[in-house]
Amino acid sequence: MFKTVLCAIAILGFAAAQEKTLHPEMKVAADAGSNEKPMGKLGEKGEKEWSATTMAAGVDGKPQPGKPVTITGEIIDMSCYLQLGKHGEKHVACGKKCITAGQPIGLLAKSGAVYMLMEEEHDPRRDGQTSAFRKAAADHIGHIMEVTGTEATHSGYKAVYVMGYVNK
Repeated sequence: MFKTVLCAIAILGFAAAQEKTLHPEMKVAADAGSNEKPMGKLGEKGEKEWSATTMAAGVDGKPQPGKPVTITGEIIDMSCYLQLGKHGEKHVACGKKCITAGQPIGLLAKSGAVYMLMEEEHDPRRDGQTSAFRKAAADHIGHIMEVTGTEATHSGYKAVYVMGYVNK
């Protein structure tokens, strides 16, 4: 009986930990790509997990651990998604305004996992030299995209740092 109770608790804990999409009824447009065939790609694969400016900016020259990833999902604005559950085709105009106004950018994976998306290159990001990323994200809000970057997680927060958008 004790084993059965422990198994039930473990199963409930696993089910609670599984992620789901808020308002799955809010669908992407038919021409916005799919998880099997994304509309396009954001990000470049770097030579290392972190760029030289991120390495130099880290405490004692060591940024937090990260791993190279490629994740497919819908580009969302984090503010409306987390507050209201909005995403998909019906939210494109609002989401574009939010991202353009500086709201956080996100990626909604098929599993329901949400990743904050940020430019990887630390000094250029800090110094306002990565506006090309925000424009690309705004242009693809509500689209299913393949995003390549470095994943970092801490205390339940998930982020993908996207490389390759330093203004030329």
